Amino acid sequence: MENVSVGDQVVVHHGWWKADDPWVQAGKDPILAPSAAIWGYNTNFGSFGQFCVAQAHAVLPKAPHLSWEEAAAPTLVGTTAYRMLFGWQGNILQEGDLVLVWGGSGGLGGQAIQLATTHGAQAVAVVSDDERGEYCKSLGAVGYINRKNFSHWGIPPHWTDTAGQKEWLSGCRAFGKAIWDVLGERRSPEIVFEHPGEATIPTSIFVCEAGGMVVICAGTTGYTASVDLRYHWVRQKRLQGSHGTNDEQAAAYNQLVYDGKIDPCLGQVYRFEEIGQAHYDMEQGKNVLGNKVALVGAPEPGLGRK
Repeated sequence: MENVSVGDQVVVHHGWWKADDPWVQAGKDPILAPSAAIWGYNTNFGSFGQFCVAQAHAVLPKAPHLSWEEAAAPTLVGTTAYRMLFGWQGNILQEGDLVLVWGGSGGLGGQAIQLATTHGAQAVAVVSDDERGEYCKSLGAVGYINRKNFSHWGIPPHWTDTAGQKEWLSGCRAFGKAIWDVLGERRSPEIVFEHPGEATIPTSIFVCEAGGMVVICAGTTGYTASVDLRYHWVRQKRLQGSHGTNDEQAAAYNQLVYDGKIDPCLGQVYRFEEIGQAHYDMEQGKNVLGNKVALVGAPEPGLGRK
């Protein structure tokens, strides 16, 4: 390994692939390879063990100013968010862009907001209450929208349902106006940062700027997303799937953390024996601000800073 040595403090990104995969050997993006997997989830049977087997290319220097739990908090979501915003030629985040960030107070959203603002873009967060919205503003968002003020979520009525379509369009337009109200000007997002999926994709496509991109890495509300193609092809918008990270993207993100430009957004810290509780809290939507972390080797919080 060229970037770290024995004894160094390190973090591991989650991109995993076989070095002899013909796709990888051909020089193509390795996280798209047939052998690609997510480290600690598809491989290694978790990352909670005392000793974890990681591929050398995925090992990166740990930011020395961070504790172990702070360093553990952002890498998975941060590198995922980095690929979403910077990984797709033709719709790479530019200075001055507007990014609509769904779930802005969560792990992915908090990193997306910071990545946008660090690169001179503006972020508007979508959240479910004012506490979450104010948290997003503390990370750099110009403002937030409370999704509970709207009721048009989910798969829209069929295009032949004139009355249903009228009601649904009214909800979409009201949501789009809410973005303008936050900004104080009539602008639509060049990038919509998606992961709810089924409940929100129709609206995301509708409010996205012409030639813009809706980029999605999950489907937390379901997978059967519906797109009204009239707003998709005529306005020439892009619906882009994104998964994982490659080495270049992970290294670029990690450098921002190393340089102190990205906050890890450390949320709730659990003891090792509380890992089950941590998963339950996630399922129940508890302790939702930032990233949850479990101490494994560290006996107490605050250790690991140099």
